[in-house]
Amino acid sequence: MAVLKKIRSRLFAALPDAGAAEQQQGTRAADAGAQHPRRVETQARQKAEGRYDVRPLTLAHLDECWRLDQRCFIDGEAYSRDTFEYLLTAPEAVAYRAVTTDGTMVGFAVGLAEPDHTGHITTIGVAPEHRRRRIAERMLMKVEESFRRRGLRTARLEVRSVNTGAQMLYNNLGYSVTQRLPRYYSNGGDGLLMIKSIE
Repeated sequence: MAVLKKIRSRLFAALPDAGAAEQQQGTRAADAGAQHPRRVETQARQKAEGRYDVRPLTLAHLDECWRLDQRCFIDGEAYSRDTFEYLLTAPEAVAYRAVTTDGTMVGFAVGLAEPDHTGHITTIGVAPEHRRRRIAERMLMKVEESFRRRGLRTARLEVRSVNTGAQMLYNNLGYSVTQRLPRYYSNGGDGLLMIKSIE
């Protein structure tokens, strides 16, 4: 097995412009004489959320998780199969997957409990066609809950400095940027360290 040199938290690639999507949704709703665009969007999101379940991610799901990671991170930041095997067998790991009603994995999140009472959210990914449905948020909440049960007081993660969609999600969940990480990613991109108290 390859030695795990560095574990980096990644969310998905930069998300599409939410404003443009809302505007397009609102135009269709108005044209159809439907409800207020925000209400339509909220109802659609609630319906979409009901189609997913968050369950534990185990070694039995290794190949499916690894294949999904390759789809989520096409920028050279995808983990190797050996790295996932390490993450899913480490005693300090907490891991969850999001699945559709037919059991297909569409998201994953892995964190590690560290000796300093910090939970490190190592990786999180959602299949491109299932993004913008609060799947990442639900998985993050499960990981944080597991960290709390282990007595951890702080959660941390790293995110690309250019990934404003992921940063917005993390900010909305209570994470704050504490440090810029120059050339953190293998392609030379900067990262941001984000921290949240989970006590």
